[in-house]
Amino acid sequence: MHIEQESLYFFGFYGALYMLCCAVALIDLRHGVIPDWLNLAIAALGLENVIVTEGATAALGAMATAGLVGVLFWLLQRLYFRLRHVDGLGLGDVKFLAAAAIWVGAAGVPTLLLIAALAALGVAGGLQLAGHEMRRQSSIPFGPFLALGLLVTSALQSWLGLN
Repeated sequence: MHIEQESLYFFGFYGALYMLCCAVALIDLRHGVIPDWLNLAIAALGLENVIVTEGATAALGAMATAGLVGVLFWLLQRLYFRLRHVDGLGLGDVKFLAAAAIWVGAAGVPTLLLIAALAALGVAGGLQLAGHEMRRQSSIPFGPFLALGLLVTSALQSWLGLN
């Protein structure tokens, strides 16, 4: 049986990304944090993916995009805290979005966020229907939804050519 090198590469990189995203989801659900080492692993794997598929020059652009996304969401996180006096987005989430931007690019971040937000709203609605009282102060870890958004967005970009 002959396995194409592209298929092996695809399943290797995306299989590793899947495992890292599962770890993000589980740890955030259990402990309410996304560890820096996981965000760094996702970023490093993404950079390796960009280097293999597009070259070293593209990796510099991906790092710049990640930095820009990270700064943008950090500023949004600080602004929200200043206005509401409560954290709406954790710093682990901000770092995750920066790492995810390496995988999906700046154009993929809105899709990732849309998928994550819709999934989180669906879970919140399901919890409400199941009898859990959901209030403005209720908190649900966002990391699992961001991880889902990254996996679905990268799959859409890879399989359907959406960018």
